[in-house]
Amino acid sequence: MNRTPAITTLINSAVLGPLGIVVLQRPERINALTREMLQELTDVLAAWRDDPQVSMVVLRGEGTRGFCAGGDIKDFHRAVTNGGHAGFLELLSLEFALDLMIANYPKPVITLVHGLCMGGGIGLASHASIRIATPEAEYAMPEVLIGYSPDVGATHLMSRAPGHLGEYLVLTAESFTGADAVELGFADMLVDQERFEEVIEALPDFESMPAADIAAGLEVFFGSFAASPLASARPWIDEAFGAPTLEAILGRLDAMAHPAAAAAAARMRANSPTSLECALRAVRAAREADHLPSALQRELRVADYLMHRDDLAEGIRARVIDKDRSPVWNPAGLAHVDREAIAAVIADPE
Repeated sequence: MNRTPAITTLINSAVLGPLGIVVLQRPERINALTREMLQELTDVLAAWRDDPQVSMVVLRGEGTRGFCAGGDIKDFHRAVTNGGHAGFLELLSLEFALDLMIANYPKPVITLVHGLCMGGGIGLASHASIRIATPEAEYAMPEVLIGYSPDVGATHLMSRAPGHLGEYLVLTAESFTGADAVELGFADMLVDQERFEEVIEALPDFESMPAADIAAGLEVFFGSFAASPLASARPWIDEAFGAPTLEAILGRLDAMAHPAAAAAAARMRANSPTSLECALRAVRAAREADHLPSALQRELRVADYLMHRDDLAEGIRARVIDKDRSPVWNPAGLAHVDREAIAAVIADPE
């Protein structure tokens, strides 16, 4: 028997047979996350965790533009320019706890990603047990563009990507396709968006099966294929982004004849030097630890550090508020980045 859906202005959750279905409902903002949305998602998943009727959970986003554009950046700007640092850090703690809940959920969680999936959207989508994306989906972790660093467990995910694709993506803030997401380990399979409803209709047939078996069955019945552009670019990316420091990475890029290398170097040089150092160290620390909870704790420490620096407010101003795309970073160059302070933030507590 179906239960009455719980509907708010931003979330629609319903139990339909064995399925718990949650839809992010803020399509005019590409389902950008608010504190209320994060809390309600947490509450719904907590309730369904022990509900015997719910066999599996489906999470998707309303609207044609995308699954989720991440956190609300304007809220972030208001927090860091009006003394709201502590409150926003609490919001991030809530979000990271939700991402960890999804990663450790005792029932299969199926995420359906279409269109844009950025920042916090990746936190919701890519820690799930069954991750479905359209070939045309556009993923991104663009934090270094605004003076911030990848969070929501993305440093853990990027650290597990083949070769040094993770470093490339966090340092350039380049977007990647659904096909790339499968290559990187951010998604498990590709399904054309017009078949999403068929997937949901088929899920009750897999009730009580392990997540791996559900994923295998879904791919057989609904999977599609698209080549990953990043896979073919790995030779030059690995050569450049495997270098030990930011300066060495840029030096290798500058020495390459490949036109994409010059574009990558230009993108890096446009980003916050402090954020670049934080992102590089965080991904490499996550690779060494290979532990999602510690990656999330490290990201929270980095967030606290960056929230009290000038670059974050300036980056959001330049990219989102005034949109002049001409941030003035402090410091402006890599030579003056406080690497000792960043190393202390990155280091895991004894």
